[in-house]
Amino acid sequence: MKFAWIDLRTVPQARLEAVVDAAIHTRMQGVLCDDESVLKALPPTVTAVTTAAVTEEKQLYGLDADAAWVDVHDEPSLRLACAAAVALPHTVVRFADPTKIPLEIVLAAADRSAGKLITVCADLEEAATVLDVLERGSDGVLLAPSDAGEVFALARLLEAGTSPLELTTLTVDRIEHHGLGDRVCVDTCTHFAEDEGILVGSYSTGFILCCSETHPLPYMPTRPFRVNAGALHSYVLGPENRTNYLSELGSGSTTLAVNSEGRTRPVTVGRAKLESRPLLTITARSADGTVVSLTVQDDWHVRVLGPGGKVHNVTELRQGDELLGYLATDQRHVGFPIGEFCKEH
Repeated sequence: MKFAWIDLRTVPQARLEAVVDAAIHTRMQGVLCDDESVLKALPPTVTAVTTAAVTEEKQLYGLDADAAWVDVHDEPSLRLACAAAVALPHTVVRFADPTKIPLEIVLAAADRSAGKLITVCADLEEAATVLDVLERGSDGVLLAPSDAGEVFALARLLEAGTSPLELTTLTVDRIEHHGLGDRVCVDTCTHFAEDEGILVGSYSTGFILCCSETHPLPYMPTRPFRVNAGALHSYVLGPENRTNYLSELGSGSTTLAVNSEGRTRPVTVGRAKLESRPLLTITARSADGTVVSLTVQDDWHVRVLGPGGKVHNVTELRQGDELLGYLATDQRHVGFPIGEFCKEH
């Protein structure tokens, strides 16, 4: 679980109380401050940290400490940060290099250590980057907010990680072939795993796991960044239980990669390709009778996933085949879940 420490040392006095209240309200893990009266007023749920409690770089070479602060500005200080991150329970690191390469090195060095790495961030934008470096990110961030609003924004950023989904087994009822229609290929800025794709469906209450083009194809190379997802009207499930129409995705959009075990991660869309192709519709049912529908390109190389990550070419699907899907309990209004009556067919 990612966490944050709030640095109060540069917060203007007029805003200090509001910032402290925001830190408590959002359950920030720690507060860094050298004013003992401020720290003593904190509830026990918030860790009080002083600079006196954090061993400085010049005292660190024996690595006999509980927490360390390392300013990384050259190779020796980078080596020290790596050693501290491996050996100590908490290591706060401030990087002079604006790139994230030194952070990547420290993360790699401390990959299997039990300690927590906290990276000093100049602003919320840097915090968002730091939390995702090497697909792992820093365990925590240290931010000096200008006001209480930045504390609440940081809390939302920490909560933005995606939770796993409980996928369900769907049984194919029928396959119907159609004429031409517009379908969307979603080209992302990531490599999908072989059992990974995106959840797409014609109805807001049911989705089928569409496979990425990570598996060998005749006549063309694999494209592990792409999902041939479905007709442009289809819903695609994104982060925070939001949906978009496939027609709405474009460069810079975010959608949700999902694997056969339900693990999820947000991915950035590089582009969406809309082209006219022959279409087919897959109709399937869950064990409780929920109907799920998906219209995709009528082509052998378009694939969907079944239990255990089994790959199915859509043109070879038959009644009784099992697919992986996701059932949502809410209807949708402009992508948001809403508890209203709505019948889709």
